[in-house]
Amino acid sequence: MNPMLALRQYQKVGAQAQTSEASPHRLVQMLMEGGLDRIAQAKGAMERKDIPGKGTSISKAIGIIGGLREGLDLEKAADTVGELDRLYAYMMKRLAEANIKSDPRILDEVAGLLRTVKEGWDAIAAPGPQF
Repeated sequence: MNPMLALRQYQKVGAQAQTSEASPHRLVQMLMEGGLDRIAQAKGAMERKDIPGKGTSISKAIGIIGGLREGLDLEKAADTVGELDRLYAYMMKRLAEANIKSDPRILDEVAGLLRTVKEGWDAIAAPGPQF
């Protein structure tokens, strides 16, 4: 039995169990974490000159950010939601550019933007001060 295959299968089962028990808020956090992971993997692939790996990781990051974007409730038309929609669209465009240009600085830019959004999202769920 291939130990790497077994490890991947174990991780997949663990991720499925985690997502089935997660709140909608936690699912968004997990998507953001996954996007940041894929961007980091793409950057590593760029450094190794692994063109297929770079493309795969960037494609997955674009898909994750697209999923976050699709999850926005644009019907509420809050200014913040519209701005977030435009920001996600910008991130997806920049990731495509990073793939074409093999530019790690663009990956850093997008990771920074996604990290900022994630910090705001994480703060929503953070318990208030304990007195």
